[in-house]
Amino acid sequence: MSEIISGYRRPAPEHQPPYDAPAYGSTRLRHPQQPLLRMPHTLTETSSPRFSPERYPETADLTMLTGGKGHAMGERIIVGGRILDEDGRPIRNAMVEVWQANAAGRYNHEGDQHDAPLDPNFEGRGRVFTDENGWYRYVTIKPGAYPWRNHHNAWRPNHIHYSLFGAGFAQRLITQMYFPGDPLLPLDPIFNTVPDEAARNRLISKFDLDLTQPEWALGYRFDVVLRGRDATPMEDDHHD
Repeated sequence: MSEIISGYRRPAPEHQPPYDAPAYGSTRLRHPQQPLLRMPHTLTETSSPRFSPERYPETADLTMLTGGKGHAMGERIIVGGRILDEDGRPIRNAMVEVWQANAAGRYNHEGDQHDAPLDPNFEGRGRVFTDENGWYRYVTIKPGAYPWRNHHNAWRPNHIHYSLFGAGFAQRLITQMYFPGDPLLPLDPIFNTVPDEAARNRLISKFDLDLTQPEWALGYRFDVVLRGRDATPMEDDHHD
């Protein structure tokens, strides 16, 4: 049973990635070298800004640019799910931001110099809010795998980055969503930083026929549990 302190159920250590993972080379340079300090949050960190679709407009269809006429190249997919707390209660009005590589495995970012084509109709980022039942949904294309030079012949599996916001910037969690049946998952050091297999598998979306639209797009469901025994592993903020 998870430890409960002041109402907060601490995650099991084996369900979350360590700060320093030797197989994941970048952590050697940026993991904390000293014990972490608890910094009290002020009113600004805990209550501001208030995220809303009025202030931060949704971009729930990544396959079309705002005002654009073309469509992104690649396999169109629908992704949806629920954001929940440890007791299965919905997290309402949460801002969910996603970003990803295009179908060829390249980010629309100046730092990505991978020898793969850019898609002029795909920026690779979007934003949605959860409804009263914690549901979110967006349309995108399935991202491609890409090399990342962590080790010899290293390739990242297909994945989509998630950033989830609470009431303020200090309440932000980041994770990644993977796809079922990807042969690169057993070889990926980032995915495998999570020691527990069951926890790792919570990062893998599930094909969902109910989300699938006939003759238009396949659907994948990805639920996120914020803490507790069944918490979704949260990864650090990186570009890979």
